[in-house]
Amino acid sequence: MNRQKSFQNEQGVALYLVPTPIGNRNEISKRVLDTLNLVDVIACEDTRNSGQLLKTLDIHKPLIAHHEYNTQQSIPGILKLLDQGKKIAIISDAGYPLISDPGSGLVQAVIEQDIPVISLSGPNAALNALVASGLSTQHYLYYGFLDAKSTKRKKELFALKDFPYTMIFYEAPHRIEATLSDVLEVFGNRKIVLARELTKIHEEYIRGSVQEVLEICGELKGEMVVVIEGNTTSETQSLEEIVTKALELVQEGMKPKQAAGQACQNSAYSKNEVYQEMLKAKQ
Repeated sequence: MNRQKSFQNEQGVALYLVPTPIGNRNEISKRVLDTLNLVDVIACEDTRNSGQLLKTLDIHKPLIAHHEYNTQQSIPGILKLLDQGKKIAIISDAGYPLISDPGSGLVQAVIEQDIPVISLSGPNAALNALVASGLSTQHYLYYGFLDAKSTKRKKELFALKDFPYTMIFYEAPHRIEATLSDVLEVFGNRKIVLARELTKIHEEYIRGSVQEVLEICGELKGEMVVVIEGNTTSETQSLEEIVTKALELVQEGMKPKQAAGQACQNSAYSKNEVYQEMLKAKQ
C-alpha cells in the first residue's frame, strides 16, 4: 500500500503533472505558474513547442524531452534527477499530461520509488466538450483517439457499439470525415457534438446527428473533440423487422442506403447491417 500526503511534501522532491492551456493562455492558473517556477527541470513532449509557451510565461527552466519514442531513455534519466533531489514537472503540448500523451510509465516508475506524484488542476478539452455538449454527463467514457486505419477503427467502434453512456473521442481534422463515416456505419445515426478549436477565437460546437455533422465536417479545421450519445435503445425491433421497413421505403422511391439509414434510426442496428441484409433479401 502506498499513502501519499501531497501537501506535506509539496516543497520537497516530487514529480508534478502540470496541465497547460489548450488554446487560451489566460486559463493558466497561479498554481501552475508557481509550480513551473518552483521546479528544477521541466519534461515535455516537444522542447520547441513547450519552449515557446514557457518563454511567453517568462519561465526559464532546463527542458528535457519525454515522449512515446524515448521513454526507455527519458524515464531512467528523470528518475536519476529525482534521486538527486530535483523537482520535476511534466507538461503536455496542450492540456493534461498523460491524457492521450505518454507519461503513465513514468508515473508508475516514480510511485515505485516512493516519490510523490502531484497533479495540478487545469484545462481539459474532453471535459470542456462534454459539459457543453448537451448530451448526458452522468456517466461517460473518455476514449481518446481511435485508430487511424479504418479497419481497426471499425473494430474499436464495434466493441463500443452497445456502450450505454456518452463517449468522448479526439480526432485530427484530416481524419474527421473518415472517422464519422465509420461511426455512422457502426453506431447508426446517433446524436453527436463536434467541438473544435476549444477556448480559441474560432471555438465552435456543432450539435446534430452523425449524418448532419458528416455533411459539413470536410470543411472544418482545428483540433477536434467528438462527443457521441451512448446506446440508449433496446432491441425492441428485430433486424428482420427493420429490413422489412427499409425495403418498404425503397418501394416508395427511396435509395437503398438512405432507406437503411432511416429504418435503423433509434435501433441497435447500424445502417450497414441493415443494408447488407437488404441485399440478401433481394437475392
